[in-house]
Formats: sequence, C-alpha cells, structure tokens
Amino acid sequence: VIQMNIEESARKAITQELKINQSSQCPYVVMCYQSFYDNGAISIILEYMDGGSLADFLKSVKKISEPYLAAIFKQVLKGLLYLHHEKHIIHRDLKPSNLLINHRGEVKITDFGVSAIMQSTSGQANTFVGTYNYMSPERISGGRYDYKSDIWSLGLVLLECATGEFSITPPVPN
Repeated sequence: VIQMNIEESARKAITQELKINQSSQCPYVVMCYQSFYDNGAISIILEYMDGGSLADFLKSVKKISEPYLAAIFKQVLKGLLYLHHEKHIIHRDLKPSNLLINHRGEVKITDFGVSAIMQSTSGQANTFVGTYNYMSPERISGGRYDYKSDIWSLGLVLLECATGEFSITPPVPN
C-alpha cells in the first residue's frame, strides 16, 4: 500500500506504471489485476511471484548455470519483444531486481515506473532515468536512445548472471 501523501513525481511514476501494467497481457510481464484508492492510499494488486527477484536468486547461487540462464533470458526476451513491438514501451530500468521469478520457474518483467511509451518502434527518448550501472552508453552520455537500450541492459544482466559478478563500470558522464 502506497500512501497518497507522496511527491507528485512519485505519483506520476505510479500512475505510469499502473497504466503499463494494466494494459499488458503478456505471460512475461507481471500482471496488474487491479488498483484502487481507499482512505487516501493507493492499493495495487499484482500477480504473486513467490520466488523473489533474479537479484535475490543470484545472491543465493552466485552464478547461474547455462541451461537455466538460457531459459530465463528466453522468457525475458519474449517479454521485451512484446513490450517493444506490441506496446512500444522502453523499460529503461532492466536489472536483476526488476525480473521476478515464481515457483514454476517463470520469469517476468516488473517495475515500469521509469518506462517510456513511444509512438512506434522507431521512437526515441533522451531522458536520464534508470539504474546507472545498467544503462547503455548512449543513455549515459545523454544521447537519444530507443528500445535497443533495453537489450544492452539485458546483456549486462546476462553477463552478471553468467559470471557471478558485475564486471563493467560505466564511464562517469561529463
């Protein structure tokens, strides 16, 4: 439950996230069943993902075996294909903590608070949002970027899961 006395920017991010979640009908995106306001609070009912995040899983196993890694990333890529080409959404914050797992081994994308809805797959953005260590070079430099930026971020997640460490330090922007 999120209280309504939060900053306007946080309210906008929540509204954006709800809009994306409620419009997505994809088995690789966490489902938002309902949201409502009650007694000054926003209540959001999301699909239950009982396995925690990929970040949690990675902490417990250190690195992930190739067969399981392939299964995980096949699902995430299908989710991105849907978001990018069906919904024209750039996630802009792909990282292990935004990939949730359930007891069936299903992996789903979550946290659309900083996502951008583009007019088409050729649309571009230039807003500096997301988690710095997972940003593509064009995002770090303040340049224009598109959905391919999510693929870069996913590549960094894959590298982290395969090696058990985050080995790339992005350059500090000027």
